[in-house]
Amino acid sequence: MGTASRLEKLRRGWIKKTGKRVLHLTDRFISSQSLIATTPVLDPAIFPWTSDFEANWEKIRAELDVVLQDRDSLPSFHDISPDQKRISKGDNWKTFIFYGLGHRVDSNCERCPETTRLLERCPELQNAWFSILKPGYRIPPHKGPTRGIVRIHLGLIVPAQREQCWIRVDDRILHWDEGKCIVFDDAYEHEVQNNTGEQRVVLFFDVIRPMRTAGRILNRIMLALLKRTAYFRDARENIRQWEQRNGMKLD
Repeated sequence: MGTASRLEKLRRGWIKKTGKRVLHLTDRFISSQSLIATTPVLDPAIFPWTSDFEANWEKIRAELDVVLQDRDSLPSFHDISPDQKRISKGDNWKTFIFYGLGHRVDSNCERCPETTRLLERCPELQNAWFSILKPGYRIPPHKGPTRGIVRIHLGLIVPAQREQCWIRVDDRILHWDEGKCIVFDDAYEHEVQNNTGEQRVVLFFDVIRPMRTAGRILNRIMLALLKRTAYFRDARENIRQWEQRNGMKLD
């Protein structure tokens, strides 16, 4: 590794550490501005539109089944976001991305029109993708960057040994059900284990936490700054390159 590469690595490391400290401080304020609970796990009913996903989950599943015919060509999570190499190894965690920090991946959305139609109804949608976990894989404990986002998982393919496939959020153990949503705050430590011989797939999507005006403004600023970092630019470029290899186009 040359001097310039080492300096760039150090620069990115400093920015990442500094950013985490800033986000940790702002999370306290965001929590105080929240219009919903700040507990690890939330009631899906606070987002009434999740019922539309549950009512139409079989349509989403049908589109997923077509996508999975080309599973080997799908990017792993760390192929899109290299910063995630600690928690994503090999081809164990595949992704099919619809939205990344608010940016729409047109080609993938066109392949799954019913899924996209439902996602487009979500207020302040930030991220959305099919999250495809291989049998026997474990995602180690980690935390999301900000409390300003709430995460939803819609179960699409759940192993028959449901009790052996779970997500821990803080001190809560959750199991997926096909056609049902779970809602949680990924700023709490969480991990996933699929201790079965079957894959697990969810529709994974993030929305902005409902907040008072001051919290919304601060959160908007923080997300805008995040989009300017190498973390986001690298991910966007990796999506673009994957689409070019597959004859597709990013907006």
